[in-house]
Amino acid sequence: MNQVTLVTLTLLVSTFLLMNGCAAMPDAPAPEPLSAPMSQYDARIVAPPGNRPLGIEELAERLAGTDVVVVGEYHGHHASHLLQSGLQQALYRQHRQQVLSMEQFDLDHQDALNRYLAGDIGEAEMIEDAEAWDNYRGAYRPLVEFARLHDLPVIAANAPAHVVRCVGRQGPEYLDNLPEPVRHSLPAKPFLDIPAYREKFMAAIGASHRADSTMKERMSNTYKAQLLRDNTMAERILQARSQYPEHQILHITGTFHSEQGLGTVALLKQRAPAVSVAVISPVVWPREDDTPPLAENRTHGDYLYLIQPLPEEFRDPERARKAMAERFSTSARTDCD
Repeated sequence: MNQVTLVTLTLLVSTFLLMNGCAAMPDAPAPEPLSAPMSQYDARIVAPPGNRPLGIEELAERLAGTDVVVVGEYHGHHASHLLQSGLQQALYRQHRQQVLSMEQFDLDHQDALNRYLAGDIGEAEMIEDAEAWDNYRGAYRPLVEFARLHDLPVIAANAPAHVVRCVGRQGPEYLDNLPEPVRHSLPAKPFLDIPAYREKFMAAIGASHRADSTMKERMSNTYKAQLLRDNTMAERILQARSQYPEHQILHITGTFHSEQGLGTVALLKQRAPAVSVAVISPVVWPREDDTPPLAENRTHGDYLYLIQPLPEEFRDPERARKAMAERFSTSARTDCD
């Protein structure tokens, strides 16, 4: 075999390998090892079960065909809010038809929110009229402003706060006495339940099986109030899908309402099994531990994001008790008659 023939044969073999995807290629770089969040703004996104680190754009690409994307948060955590804003933009680049659904606004304030989005009132007026959360400007303003800039709908998804408080105090029968327009705005089945969610809720509030009948009734009513929130948010999401077909829903909520596929997510799937839902849940990476706490939290979401713990609020038990009493004083002042 002469040199020309050898070169020709080598080229033919190389071309064949390239065409069939079998050519030797350099190894793809291994993903960077998962590192602890560096600040309160920092979140590390991972994809179970392999816990592969993801960037925000790659996460958005994976979620591009999902009907409803639910991002759980620890209310007031900067990393949660920054991740939500970044994901909102990344999802929009993938799918321009988008709806923002928010636990942080009650459905009876939808009109005030709409008037702000339409430019009829200013932000301070909207905050007052819609009874926005105290941390609206620092936490949720970027989400609403992105939606306003791109003319995207924003859904006030939560149940009216005063109705929730009164159900918690008087029980589910309170709904029977509501004016018809208010009752009609709520789900026809406002207390659909998932047994695993009830167990989780009772464990979270420290409920005891040995409680007396009065305490058990109070705990049951508190749980019914929680279910009213979850059922309302699930139904509002489905209403948005009906009102805005072909739109992707981005729902922002406290992580208890969504992690492990419980709460709002479970009730959403119960109502509409064909709707595809992805849950993104926060997991706290303790400062004193160099190991990411993934094994025990793997089922919390389809994707997880690791964040630093929030600072401890109180170390003085008495000051903590007084603060908690003040928080519940608003509920006590609610007129349920």
